[in-house]
Amino acid sequence: MARLPDTELSERRGYHHGNLREALLEAARRLIAERGPAGFTLSDAAKLAGVSPAAPYRHFKDREALLKEIAMQGFAALGQRLGAAAKAGGPDGFLAMGRAYLAFAREEPAYYAAMFNTGHPGGGPSGDDPGFNALQQAVGRALGITDPQRVKMAATLVFALTHGLASLSAPGSIAMPGGMDDPERMLDVGVGALLSGLGKTL
Repeated sequence: MARLPDTELSERRGYHHGNLREALLEAARRLIAERGPAGFTLSDAAKLAGVSPAAPYRHFKDREALLKEIAMQGFAALGQRLGAAAKAGGPDGFLAMGRAYLAFAREEPAYYAAMFNTGHPGGGPSGDDPGFNALQQAVGRALGITDPQRVKMAATLVFALTHGLASLSAPGSIAMPGGMDDPERMLDVGVGALLSGLGKTL
């Protein structure tokens, strides 16, 4: 799809002062997808949203506050996807969640970059993250274990593998610039082998 000129974003969104915050968040997501989290200023986001350079400060004290909000939205959106995948995946819910994670990283590059490259926590292997909680439940069922610490360790290892594959297969990956063939297949094989080994050691 052809890139819209910067001046068209606010027109396409029907911008008015009532949705300034949403217009700025959308502008920032587009800039992150194009330039990376460090590749734009608050003034750039204001210009793309079609507002004055001072307008963003009505909702965000600085650029970091804007990035933090995008990261938090990203973690919430990912958590919803993972929860839905876990429910639909049945006994192999953890595999469905892994594929959903890869799809999210591919389809939402701005959210993914903000979540894991800006230093703003909001998810990951912590007790208050719905996505990780769902992963722990799925992995615990797969391994037949209930001890919280053992389940958390196993789920963290599955998360690490999934996150690593998602990062390596993301467009523009520096570590693997040529891309990765069939990351979903690699994930299935890797998680299967990991859980098989954990089942013997945990």
